[in-house]
Amino acid sequence: MAKLFYGTTPEPIEIDDRMLAHVKVVVATKLRRGESFTLSWTHRADEPTGRSTIWLQPAIPLRFVFDSEQPEALDQDLLKRLANDANSSRGLSLDVTVEQKTVSAPAGAPVRSAARRSLVRAA
Repeated sequence: MAKLFYGTTPEPIEIDDRMLAHVKVVVATKLRRGESFTLSWTHRADEPTGRSTIWLQPAIPLRFVFDSEQPEALDQDLLKRLANDANSSRGLSLDVTVEQKTVSAPAGAPVRSAARRSLVRAA
């Protein structure tokens, strides 16, 4: 699990590495533009039942820590969906499914990921 450190709070928000890679791109884009917004998520099974929301703005420090040394491949469709959510009045929500798309290949041929790549190659 990757970790998002928010402000001066020592406890991180734990998020799937692949999801946090996408969130990082959306958050960096919004904050670079000076735009503030909310980020919400449902608590994990080992936490008290509920949901949390934080207010993200350029003045609040953020740190993204990933378990993997290798950057995650980004799914352009998921990035668009997350960016649209971040631009809406409900804000960015982590309660979406991250799918790894694969395509069928003829017998003996290698199977390649169907996730489209953009100018943003990896987070």
